[in-house]
Parts: sequence; structure tokens; C-alpha cells
Amino acid sequence: MRIVVALGGNALLRRGQALTAENQRANTAIAAQALAAIAPDQELIVTHGNGPQVGLLALQGNAYKPDEAYPLDVLGAETEGMIGYMIEQELGNRLPPETPLATLLTMIEVDAKDPAFASPTKFIGPVYDKPEAERMAAEKGWEIRADGDKWRRVVASPLPRRIFQIRPIKWLVEKQTVVICAGGGGIPTAYNAAGDLEGIEAVIDKDLASELLAREVEADLFISATDAEAVFLDWGTEAQRGIRSATPEALAQHQFAAGSMGPKVAAACQFAQKTGKTAAIGALADLADIVAGKKGTTIRVDAGDMAFHDTTGRGG
Repeated sequence: MRIVVALGGNALLRRGQALTAENQRANTAIAAQALAAIAPDQELIVTHGNGPQVGLLALQGNAYKPDEAYPLDVLGAETEGMIGYMIEQELGNRLPPETPLATLLTMIEVDAKDPAFASPTKFIGPVYDKPEAERMAAEKGWEIRADGDKWRRVVASPLPRRIFQIRPIKWLVEKQTVVICAGGGGIPTAYNAAGDLEGIEAVIDKDLASELLAREVEADLFISATDAEAVFLDWGTEAQRGIRSATPEALAQHQFAAGSMGPKVAAACQFAQKTGKTAAIGALADLADIVAGKKGTTIRVDAGDMAFHDTTGRGG
């Protein structure tokens, strides 16, 4: 079975953790343990987030003069290489030594006229208290928004249109290679007026890019692995219920947090609707059971009436 697993940002850095190599390595090792449990029996493709990492590089770049700072597409490429290296190494330590692993820097086309550029919404970088965020915004020309009780920088998040490296990704998978690609939503690129491809100052939504990847590689299963056991209705109340299975139409009748579960649900529903195949959302630690259909939330066009897990669990 061909599976695309999209690692949530918590797989590499938990909220509030210092963005150190040591913390990232420790969290990557945990993610690798879960991935290694399913890799030997599947064709596996892994994507991941990079918001904190690209934000940190952007902060480091501010030491340069404004016209010398590296743009977000270049920073995105750097984080794809860094995070891919860590995932490769930690997976390699847990899989048979003959298992081939590869990280691909993945360019994804966006529309330079996408409406998203007029209204930045994608969080990148560390969190700040409001006064500090406002100071940083004034000093660096950022746009900022509230992220829970903290504040963060936001940039444009245009829709992904095409994955340029899709053929080599397929070639590697067909040779039983575990492929790590489209990290952080891929490197945003667009054609200019002269017809040349160039980088764009934006960050593509990881969940939507992963869903597009899953469709284009003809995955049998698309999983969003996060820190929630399942998708929940009435989260945070005494009536909260973890969804075991649902159709995209049933989930569309409910609202989910825009900054966390909402994009994952939207991407999973889109995959199920466009392919007729299965999408799932659940905890990274439960990855093997999610593949087996025992845990998490399964989304299929033929799922029937919405079903719930017996326990309230945790998540959001």
C-alpha cells in the first residue's frame, strides 16, 4: 500500500519548546520510531512542517542588510534539507540498513496573482507576547496575528498548483525508497512575465501541499499525523467526542480550529472526495493503528453515518 504521512509541526518542535537542534533531534527520533513501525510493509512518503525553522532562519537573516537577506523560498529550501537530513538519519537508525532513504527539495508552483498575497495568514517563526510582536513588526515590516494567547508573524499562503519533482518522487517510491519531500508545503515558485520560474515570498500550506502530493503519487492512504488522537466534535467541553469515521460531507457540517485541525480536515476531505480513497487523522504515536483502521479518524466517501470512539481522549 502506498501511504503519504504528513507530520504535524509537533513532530519536530512542540509548542513553547526552544528551537534548538537538540530538541528537534529528540522529537524527530520519536517521529522516526512511529514511521519505522509501518515503513517495512508499505511504500512510504513523508512530508513535514517547517514553520518554526523557517521563521528562525528569517530572524537570523535580519543580521544582514535588508537587500542581502535571503527570501522565504530559499529559507524553505534550507529547512527541507535540514529537516530531511534529521528524518533520514533517525529513520535509518531504526530500519534495516539496506532500506533506501531520500530527501528531495521540492518546488511547487503557485499563482503569483493568488488572492492570498493580499491577506497573509500563514504563521511562521516563534511565538511572542503582543508588545514584543508589535515591536518586531514595526522594526522588520512584518504582519502579525494572534495565535492563541501569543502572537506570530504571518505571510501569504497561496494554493499549491503543481509539484515539479513528482516524477522523480514516483521513480524512487517504485524502487522501495522511503521518500521525504514537499517539506513545509514545498518551495513556493511561480512563472514571471518572461516565462521564467522564480521563487515567491510565501509559505504554502503543508496540509494542502501534502494532499496534492498524495493525489499525484496515487497514494492509497493519506494520513495527517498530529498530537490529537482523532478529530473531535465539541472539543473542550464535557460533550466532546472523538470521531472514528465520517464522510467529507458530514465533516463539512462542522467547524474546526483554523490554526490547527481545520486545515487537516479540509485536506483529508479533499483527498477522499477527489480520489475515492481513504484519508485519516490521528496521533503520531498511533500511526500503525491508524494504518490498520483501529485508531484516529477515518474519512471516506462511503463511510456511512458518522461514528465515534468510545473514549473522549485528548486532541482538538
